Amino acid sequence: MSSRSLTEQLCRLRAREPGRVAQALAQRPPSPPVTELERLLVIACDHPARGALAAGGSPLAMGAREELLRRCVTALSRPGVNGFLGSADLVEDLTLLGALDGKAVFGSMNRGGLAGACFELDDRMTGYDAAGVAASRLDGGKMLLRLGYDDARTADTLQACAQAVDALAERGLIAMVEPFVSRRWDGRVVNDLNPDAVITSVCVASGLGRTSAYTWLKIPLVEDMERVVGASTLPTLVLGGAVRADAEAARQGWSRALALPNVRGLVIGRSLLFPPDDDVAGAVDKTVGLLS
Repeated sequence: MSSRSLTEQLCRLRAREPGRVAQALAQRPPSPPVTELERLLVIACDHPARGALAAGGSPLAMGAREELLRRCVTALSRPGVNGFLGSADLVEDLTLLGALDGKAVFGSMNRGGLAGACFELDDRMTGYDAAGVAASRLDGGKMLLRLGYDDARTADTLQACAQAVDALAERGLIAMVEPFVSRRWDGRVVNDLNPDAVITSVCVASGLGRTSAYTWLKIPLVEDMERVVGASTLPTLVLGGAVRADAEAARQGWSRALALPNVRGLVIGRSLLFPPDDDVAGAVDKTVGLLS
């Protein structure tokens, strides 16, 4: 590999040969069909596109692209990691670097609800659309569905997500829906992680669109996961959430969730990319061990 930084390599290529992006996506060795994978461990890195840059105690950790790319490349290189979730810029950077060869890839769709904005719950489709997911030869699209009962703009997000579920299903692509009941608290949007609230969000997400044949759920690890997961028959992935000081406790929770019948794997971002001990490879390897 060139001695230049990843940022320099990618910027030179993008500036001089922008057509290489589409070429790299077209030539990327695909993963086995997701339907054939018994377990998924997906590295998630779509937070920056929504302005959510905090990780590992630093408010702007995910705003340093060189470092973020290096951490993603390390995580994706570990045996047992078979997927990535990101916005188009990161999917394309990592494809150009060869880091997504043979991985299942999901494109992040609605990134318009910027973290901390007054319009945060008006989460519009500013990232991938279904046509872009298909054109980039990705395995599916992911959408965030936050249900703000006191915010009328939630209705627009619901409609947009339902339309995206339909558009992906028409193309035989997975719609990965990440639902929450969300509330404003001291001016901030906070996700309600009470099991009853998560069950409500799961039921709403499961009913989106003309068909649920290609819909998967991405849900948080909360108490009473058996009851939460039992709210739907859809294939389910458990997300990592914010970095926890007690990484072992987080892994124990993921392990218990993986024992439930419709939990197919994990989608984890900051907890593996910015672990408390800063050992990305070690954190990923320990998590891979939960999937066997």
